[in-house]
Amino acid sequence: MKKVTKAVIPAAGLGTRFLPETKAVPKEMLPVIDTPTIQYIVEEAKASGITDIVIVTGNGKNEIEDHFSPNYMLEENLESKGKLEMLKSVQASDNLKLYFVRQPYPKGLGDAVLTAKSFIGDEPFVVMLGDDLMTDEVPLTKQLINSYEKTGSSTLAVMRVPHEDTAKYGVIDPVEKVDDETYDVRQFVEKPNPADAPSDLAIIGRYLFTPEILDVLKTTKPGKGNEVQLTDAIDTLNKTQKVYAHEFKGERFDTGNKLSWLKTNIQFGLKRADLSTDLKDYIIELAKKLDQ
Repeated sequence: MKKVTKAVIPAAGLGTRFLPETKAVPKEMLPVIDTPTIQYIVEEAKASGITDIVIVTGNGKNEIEDHFSPNYMLEENLESKGKLEMLKSVQASDNLKLYFVRQPYPKGLGDAVLTAKSFIGDEPFVVMLGDDLMTDEVPLTKQLINSYEKTGSSTLAVMRVPHEDTAKYGVIDPVEKVDDETYDVRQFVEKPNPADAPSDLAIIGRYLFTPEILDVLKTTKPGKGNEVQLTDAIDTLNKTQKVYAHEFKGERFDTGNKLSWLKTNIQFGLKRADLSTDLKDYIIELAKKLDQ
């Protein structure tokens, strides 16, 4: 069994939900507190043992590549002034091999993964979406790798959501539980109406695939939204080789829309030692004004 060392991070979307900001700034560079969302994803990959990452970008996404390029003048300045914590933060992606490939036109998540075919080769790999920030004692990507090392099969992350929200996600139709966190899956359904949803277990932004998914993606026709849906390819793959679902029980923070991004900033701020006390006091005072 080949070791999982590669990750694909799709970052080619247009970011229309954050216009006008994303007219000039990639959505993936929007910060949670002081860190771009995509850096949290890269740091999770690194903490999970991933050594090679390809970021799939599109037009107007050069700032992502600039962010992950060394800035020796800045680093020397921070070191000379003894600002070692800041220096550590800008060196967070060191010791990783970062590559960039451009998706010519946003044709869906499935097409973005297929764009990275040459990078993936014939190895297992993970796909990490930037809208979802995950926290747990063991990084979610590492949890998927641990599951793969037991089963040798593709495995994706799922989490329970309110039933009325199932239309926002791909949803699994589980057969049975293999263990406390793993489901054998009958079918994967892309954004079902709540009345038709087979479960409340929604696919969230982490996947681990065997390389056979690439052959499936080549022949997957555009689905909902006239885009190549990764969920459709997963369902097809599951007909010829097992695809498992791993239930994530940690914390998920959504940055995919304006309100959820604001909530995530507040929640992360409350976890920061340098911000939590003042932020909590501000929230309490603001709540008093809102009650008036």
